[in-house]
Order: sequence, then structure tokens, then C-alpha cells
Amino acid sequence: MTDHTPAIPAPRPASTAPPPAKNAMDRFIDGIELIAAVFVGIVAADIFISVLLRACCRIQIPDAYDFGRLLLGILIFWGIAATSYRGAHISVDLLWSAVNKRWQRIIDVFATLVLLLVVGVQTRMLFDKVWTTYLDNVLTFDLHLPTWPFFAVAWLGDVSAVILITIRTWRLIFNPAKMDAAHADAASE
Repeated sequence: MTDHTPAIPAPRPASTAPPPAKNAMDRFIDGIELIAAVFVGIVAADIFISVLLRACCRIQIPDAYDFGRLLLGILIFWGIAATSYRGAHISVDLLWSAVNKRWQRIIDVFATLVLLLVVGVQTRMLFDKVWTTYLDNVLTFDLHLPTWPFFAVAWLGDVSAVILITIRTWRLIFNPAKMDAAHADAASE
């Protein structure tokens, strides 16, 4: 008797070629994403520790509420920075998917320029908030710590978003292959 099972091809050996070296701009982008991830961890740890101490030990961390909301604000603005470059945020691409590559690129550039304008104005307004919080000497409730440094860190996240959106716009216009590679990387994750 002969076995009629199809032969399974042997797996291909993994490529031993090192990944291409990242330039300074790519390392900057990765750094911004790492900072955003660190703030996710800080916010999660703050919430977990606060709830644990309150539930198990009946201990209230001084200014836990203030720290939580200030850290959440920081997380939001650094999250905006992290998603701004990759374009991995929620989007509706009905029109984009119905047009050819040339029009897709035009739509991408236009949308990124609009995003740059909106986040640029937001960054300017957030700086005003940092400045007025500093001038008004706004303090936390229990420990009486100044809140403006938290606002300043959030503002730095917004500044990072403007920088990353500018890089994205530049690459969409002058090096679209680089953005296509970034989209492929984001889709595979």
C-alpha cells in the first residue's frame, strides 16, 4: 500500500539578515512611543495601588485623585503623540479605499495637514493652560504640590505629536515608500 498524503513542504529557514538600521528620526519616533507606553504603566500602577490600599488597608493615598486625573491627562496627550505618526488610530476610510493610489496619497496628505493644524492649535492652547496654571499657583488638594509640571509634561506630549505629524507629512509627500513600510508594520502588529 502506498501513502497518498500530500507532502508538506519543509519550513523555510528564518532570515539571518539583520533588520535595517534605524535613522535618528525613526529612533525619535520609537522613543515617543516608548514614553507613551511608560505613562500607560504609570497610570495603571497608580490606579492599582490606590484601589489596593483603599480596599485592603483602608489607606487613602494623599492626592490620589489629583494624581490620577493629572496622570490621565498626560497619558492622553502622549497617546495622541504615539498614534499620530503611525496613523493606527480609529478611522473611516470608505472614500480612501475606493480611489486609486494617487488619490489615496492626496487624501492622506490633506488629512495629515488638517490633523497638524488642529493639534498645532491644541498645543498652543495647552501652553496657555500650563502658563496660567503656573501663574495662578494651582496646587493639589492634600499635599499642596503645584500642578503646572503635570500640565507641562502633557504639553510636551502635544509638542511631540506636532513633531511626529510634521514628520508624517514630510514622509507622505517626499518619501511615501517609508510610510507604506510603516503601515505594513502597523498592520502586522
